[in-house]
Amino acid sequence: MELLNIGEMAPDFETIDQNGNTVKLSSYRGKPVVLYFYPKDNTPGCTTEACNFRDNFNSFREAGVEVIGVSVDSPESHKRFAEKYNLNFTLASDKSKDIVKKYGVLGLATAKRVTYIIDPYGKIAYVYPKVTPKDHALEVMNKLKELNLVK
Repeated sequence: MELLNIGEMAPDFETIDQNGNTVKLSSYRGKPVVLYFYPKDNTPGCTTEACNFRDNFNSFREAGVEVIGVSVDSPESHKRFAEKYNLNFTLASDKSKDIVKKYGVLGLATAKRVTYIIDPYGKIAYVYPKVTPKDHALEVMNKLKELNLVK
């Protein structure tokens, strides 16, 4: 399964988040989206990565960037994860594994740790095929600036 390439249209999807709300990628057109895939709620690397996005969330929000985390966990698992760590952004559930397949990030049973930056027109602007959880949010924000997607 291959990752999507820069310049390709990001496949649309519709699913449920940790609060039971519908998440539809195309509804975010007009603003950049950080779509980060991670293996599992409440595991060390995934917790580090999520808390890193949480701690930097205001800079993303102020820049008009939407952050969406995706794993194959259930909405209920996402809710517990979000509450435990005060996560302040969308966690989309992909129990059916449809989204991870569309984005070429399906591992053995979970999503691989891959991040896509999607431009305001819905195209892939950048791909992180390998992610180091600790400073990933800052790395992504710097790339958004480098790509002139934020000021």
